[in-house]
Amino acid sequence: MSGIYDASWFAEKLRDRTIRGIALETSALIRTGALPVGAKLPPVRDLAFSLGVSPATISEAWSELRKQKIISGRGRNGTWVSGDRFIAQPERLASSGNYGPDVLDLTMAVPDRTLLPPLQSALAYGASAENLNSYERSRILPELEAEVRGSWPYEAEAFLATNGGYNAVYTLVHALLSPGAAIAIEDPTAMRLLDILEDHGVRIVPVRCDDDGPLPSSLQEAMHYKPVAFLFQPRLHSVTGRTVTAKRMSELAVVLRDRDTLIIEDDGVGDISSKLRLSLGTYFPDRVIHILSFSKTLGPDLRLAVLSSTQTIVSQIQSYRSFSAAWTSRILQAAAAWLLRDPSTAVALMNARHAYDERRTALTRGLAARGVGVTEGHGLCAWVSVENETFAMVTLAARGIAVQPGSKFSILPSRHLRVATSTLSTRCDEVADAIGLAASGG
Repeated sequence: MSGIYDASWFAEKLRDRTIRGIALETSALIRTGALPVGAKLPPVRDLAFSLGVSPATISEAWSELRKQKIISGRGRNGTWVSGDRFIAQPERLASSGNYGPDVLDLTMAVPDRTLLPPLQSALAYGASAENLNSYERSRILPELEAEVRGSWPYEAEAFLATNGGYNAVYTLVHALLSPGAAIAIEDPTAMRLLDILEDHGVRIVPVRCDDDGPLPSSLQEAMHYKPVAFLFQPRLHSVTGRTVTAKRMSELAVVLRDRDTLIIEDDGVGDISSKLRLSLGTYFPDRVIHILSFSKTLGPDLRLAVLSSTQTIVSQIQSYRSFSAAWTSRILQAAAAWLLRDPSTAVALMNARHAYDERRTALTRGLAARGVGVTEGHGLCAWVSVENETFAMVTLAARGIAVQPGSKFSILPSRHLRVATSTLSTRCDEVADAIGLAASGG
C-alpha cells in the first residue's frame, strides 16, 4: 500500500497548494474512499518537494487533519489515515459529554420545557392544515407566512419554512457556498454553525466583536479574503447574549456596501429577546438571508424556522432541498401559525423571557461580586472570562458542574466558559463560588 500513495500520487490529486487547500482536498480524498483508512501518508519532506511547498505547509495541513481525528501519528513512525471508517460528524457538538444525575449539567443552552407553550391545541389545529398530505413541494404555508410578515424586520420578497434554524443554515450553505470558499463569521459564534461550516470545507474568516456587535474594522479586514458570505446574529447572540446596536448595523452596512457578499442573519434565539429586530435587509434586500427559529420560543419539537430572501435565492435553496425533505411539515407550520395568533403564547413567552433574565442575572451578578468577568446581555447562557480554560473545566468537573469551554465557539484562542443559565433556577451561589475559583487559573 505504501508504494501506491506516495508523494507523486498526491501531487496528481492536490490542486490547491495552500495549508487549508491541502487539508481540505486530502480530507475529500479520504471521504470518497480514494485514500482509504489505514493508508500511510508519504514523508512530509517528500510531499513538500513534490507539491513545491515548504515542509511547514504540509505539517500545518496535517495538524489540521489531526485535530479533526482524520489522520494520526507523527515523526519517524509515519502518519496514517486513522479509524475504522471515516464518518462526517459535528466534531464540536459530538465532543460534548453525557453526564449522570450527580452532575449539574450547564452545557446546553436550551429552553426550560416548563416555560414553553402547550402544543396540544396547536397540533390538533395543525392536523387540518391546508393541502395536508400533498406531495406538492410548497415553500411555506400561506397562513404562517401571513403571521411572520407582520413582524419581519424588513420588506422581504420571498419566504421559506425549514426544519429548524440550523437546518436552514446547513441547507443554504450547501446550496449557495462552494467548499473552499471564504465565509466571514463573528467570533465567538454558535458551535453548531462552526460544525456546519467546517464540515462543508469552507474557509472561516473570524470577525472580532465588542459589546455592540461585530467590529467594522475587523469585518473590513475580512473583506481582503473576498468572503462569499458574512454570517452573524444581530438580535441576540446565542453565546455572549449581546445585541448588535442600530449604530453598529449602519456601520456594518458601510463596510458591505458596493460588494456582492451574501449576508446571512441568524435569529436563533428569537423572541427570547425583547430587543427590536434589526436587519441589513433594509439596506441590501437583494442579498440578505434572514433566519428566524422558533425552537427556543415555541418548542424544539416543532422543528421549525422561517427564512427570507429574494425569489432567486429562495428558489436556489428550495432546489437543493429537493434532494431530501422537499418541504417542511404542514402540520407543524399550521401549529406554529396557531400559536403565533394565540394570546396565551405571548403571555407564556413574556413569562419565559422574565424567568431567563432572572436566572442569567442571578449568576452574572454573583460572578461580578466575585471579580469574575462576564458579558452583559440576555438570553439562555453567560459568557465568562477565565485565566485558563483547561484548569477551569477540571476545577468545575471536580465539583460536579459541567460547562462548555469557550474554544468550542471560536477558531481563535479563547479563555472563556459558556455557562447555560436557562435551567439554573437554584444553586446560583454554589455555581458562582465554583466558577469564581475556576476562573482564577490556580
